[in-house]
Amino acid sequence: MVETEVLVIGGGGAGCSTALHLALRGAKVVLLERGLVGSQASGANYGGVRQQGRHPAELPIAKRSHAIWQDLPRLLGTDCEFVATGHLKLARSAADEADLVAYLDVARDYQLPVRFLDRATLHRDYPWLGASVVAASFAPEDGSANPRLLSPALAQAARAAGAAIREQIQVTACRHENGRFVVEAGDAVFHADTLVNTAGFWGGQVAEWFGEPVPVRPHTPNMGVTEPIPYFIRPNIGVAGGGIYLRQIPRGNVIFGGGRGTGDPAVPFSRATPEATLAAMRKAVEIVPSLAGVSVIRSWSGIDGMMPDGIPVVGPSSTTPGLFHAFGFSGHGFQLGPAIGAILSELVLDGRTDVPLEPLSIRRFQTTP
Repeated sequence: MVETEVLVIGGGGAGCSTALHLALRGAKVVLLERGLVGSQASGANYGGVRQQGRHPAELPIAKRSHAIWQDLPRLLGTDCEFVATGHLKLARSAADEADLVAYLDVARDYQLPVRFLDRATLHRDYPWLGASVVAASFAPEDGSANPRLLSPALAQAARAAGAAIREQIQVTACRHENGRFVVEAGDAVFHADTLVNTAGFWGGQVAEWFGEPVPVRPHTPNMGVTEPIPYFIRPNIGVAGGGIYLRQIPRGNVIFGGGRGTGDPAVPFSRATPEATLAAMRKAVEIVPSLAGVSVIRSWSGIDGMMPDGIPVVGPSSTTPGLFHAFGFSGHGFQLGPAIGAILSELVLDGRTDVPLEPLSIRRFQTTP
């Protein structure tokens, strides 16, 4: 039997950040990860670090996380290759352009510096864009980072601060007895005063063990990367309406995503598919025609949790004191992870946070008779 103050389930960016922030404040914390830290969505995503385009319910977290991303060298000893290249969100129709214009009001309300670019300005500043692109909005503070680096760096810093990080140990049962949590994982039983559920798609199972079922489903984003080519795409590029997103790193490779791979959370197993990769590349060539003929050298996927409303569950349990959730990031949790850990540590140790979480509460999926 292992005794601890706080037990964290899930070793993605949110979980490792939670372990770090708790340990930095002197809490005794153990993190359990069924695979290796960052082995699912947190390490297999596109690497976008953006505030632009987020649901208003996420923006307070995204703004707080932006400050932490800038502070990573001090916090972790590495910047995880974070670069504020700016995020350029493209419109390919009048309706998409109207959506970008409408979002300017949201950005203004949350003090996000977002600038609208009409067609003439856009093609003057980015002459490599295709003719189908009619407008864009640009967020200069946003950028990208290397998702392979973040969770391991957070875990390493958490260990250095005193946290215990246990990898390749699968949680098979959780319950609340006599005011404490009892968690069975591998050949061990863990007892904790507080339980933090950052288990990604599998966070739905943890919530269900405590009488809080939610309609989370597996999400397997299809990712690819090209051979190196001369560097010319500086901003992180998104598209209104979705379907394709891409960025280029200074050594020349273009990282892109679009469509869905295939996977089985029970294994867990995921992979990209040739069909989705080819479809995404065609869309990439439509918006950046000079990518035609560039070779794709690798493709991959990972498993995330998708919520019906596209925003995560974050906050305290509605059924069990001492249980806190942060899962279901719906394909866009990479940027939020560092701040999620700070917020959860405040909920655990202080009983409150200044970040508004009510719109993200698990209660939104519960029906009253």
